[in-house]
Amino acid sequence: MSDRNLRVGRVLRASSRGFVIGCRVMTPDIPAFGSFVRADGLAPGSAIYGLIYDVSVEDDPFVRQFIGADPPDEIIQDQRENRQVPIEVSVLAVGVGQGLGSNDETVRHRLPAQPPVTLDWLYQCSDEEVQAFTARLDYFRLVLEARDAPADELLATSLRAGAAARPEREREDFLVGAGRELARLLAGDPVRLEGLLRRLRSEETP
Repeated sequence: MSDRNLRVGRVLRASSRGFVIGCRVMTPDIPAFGSFVRADGLAPGSAIYGLIYDVSVEDDPFVRQFIGADPPDEIIQDQRENRQVPIEVSVLAVGVGQGLGSNDETVRHRLPAQPPVTLDWLYQCSDEEVQAFTARLDYFRLVLEARDAPADELLATSLRAGAAARPEREREDFLVGAGRELARLLAGDPVRLEGLLRRLRSEETP
């Protein structure tokens, strides 16, 4: 199971539709495209859930001096591991939670009333949180209607993550249920539906 308190980075800017966080160099522990993440809400015990949809390495003047050169391996290693490489991670808001960590915890798939606060931490969701969030699939509409994110690829990747967070015996049923919900939502757009289902079939569940 993943660590419920694994920190990804700090919030740089935010709106009700999503937010951008800054972090150091990417490591295998840092979530990638389609990963479920959460930030603390303003109310005690509340949370804002999101999906990572873009990871951008920003311009670094230190790196520019090596363009066209062949720096020693130790300098490259130092740049990647020790320097504060400017990386921005964009997150699409897809839900809110109340009573975080309690027996009365509830999750709703809607935009937050208020975004997270600047410099708040963003955390990777644990497997348990991903299971709880994807127990219902109402967040599909928020992703499908997203204008700034690659919606179809993001939704398919999040479903593979939702399946991977479950015991192996439950994964196929989860994906079948997701396919049925997609068929209902996209009944009027068979081309898009087929593309999404093909994405789900094209890669094995992690």
